Amino acid sequence: MVVVGKVNVVADALSRKVAHSAALITKQVQFCKDLERVEIAVAVGEVTSQLAQLTVQPTLRQQIIDAQQSDPDLVQKCRQVGLGQASEFFVSVDKGLLYQGRLCVPADDGLKGELLVEAHNSLFSMHPGSTKMYQDVKRYYWWPDMKREIAEYVSRFLVCQQVKAPRQKITSCYNPSIIYLSPPKTSSRKLR
Repeated sequence: MVVVGKVNVVADALSRKVAHSAALITKQVQFCKDLERVEIAVAVGEVTSQLAQLTVQPTLRQQIIDAQQSDPDLVQKCRQVGLGQASEFFVSVDKGLLYQGRLCVPADDGLKGELLVEAHNSLFSMHPGSTKMYQDVKRYYWWPDMKREIAEYVSRFLVCQQVKAPRQKITSCYNPSIIYLSPPKTSSRKLR
């Protein structure tokens, strides 16, 4: 049932609210600068209809760097780096401890689990096997027994075990263990 004069009341209210919210955002200079720094544009103009929500959370890298401060082994390595005693370790610009250029992951099962889920289930990785996943993860991250933990993680996925085709050596057609009853046919033409 259509009531004349009441049709666009809700739509008008929503469009005014969106425009008003955008105007408030642009007045907050520091917030706008933060958005620009992470390459998010704020545009105020005629908006027909829009519904959006932005949730800002620390990146996985920043979570790992923050968690490094609570791992006693990594804190000790940071001290050794400061004294010049750990040659394979160094501290990055964002204060993350690196081992041979890879971010050190603390002994935090929750954080490792989040990292492994991201590496295994993301749209770009498509459930890699343990070897491929290890090669991918070790380019950016490091922790003791990483290869074993990745293999255990991947072994829990039945799909990954079934889909991966076993690699076998291709054999030739000639098999010396087979006894031929008649000699192989040769061409009767003479080669010139």
